[in-house]
Amino acid sequence: MTKYLSPQYEDVKPMLTAVDCIIFGIQETKLKLLVFKREVEPFAGCLSLLGRFVKVEESVSEAAERILFELTGLENIYMEQLHCFGRFDRDPGGRVVAIAYWSLIRVDQNHLEFNVRSHETKWISIDRISELVLDHGEMAELAIANLREKARFRPIGFELLPEEFTLRQLLMVYEAILDHPIDSRNFRKKLLNSGLLIPLTKKDKSTSKKGSFLYKFNQETYQKLSQEGYSFGF
Repeated sequence: MTKYLSPQYEDVKPMLTAVDCIIFGIQETKLKLLVFKREVEPFAGCLSLLGRFVKVEESVSEAAERILFELTGLENIYMEQLHCFGRFDRDPGGRVVAIAYWSLIRVDQNHLEFNVRSHETKWISIDRISELVLDHGEMAELAIANLREKARFRPIGFELLPEEFTLRQLLMVYEAILDHPIDSRNFRKKLLNSGLLIPLTKKDKSTSKKGSFLYKFNQETYQKLSQEGYSFGF
């Protein structure tokens, strides 16, 4: 059956739709952002978020999952849609509407070799986001604010941890996200009373002979608090 094309559609010029991925990770106790150096104009050689165009046959969310996998080789990554950036002059290369997503990559995955073979990718400190091209700095700023707000009321900090972790590692993740020191005694008490942690009998002895007990997070409690919220009070 031939589809009827309304005159209203014929009179509108087509626009490109892109997905830009704001990928956070923790390196050296600091919150970092994954970026690459553009190889094409405009802004060749400048730092950019990782992104690609949405294909005609896929939804925006499907495109986000595809692009994240193509660029990192990782699946089942925590990802949230952030905002639509549609200023008409945002990209001198053409009329492009960008849908931004932010993602968290776990500490134990940071050693993986990312799949962007044709680009020079690297982690940068979040205080360098003003160096990003186009409105990518604005995207990153908004994503950081969103991440910090979520971390206060949702247990998303666990998405940046390995499967087994120490309380010290957990504390460092939240200090990196919130960018300020947290009282360790209150932090430990709060988390141990939250039901989020399952204590293990083994220890991590990588930093001392005595070692620190390892924990893993309770999936059932995590899912519940992710939906209902919980004031972490950090």
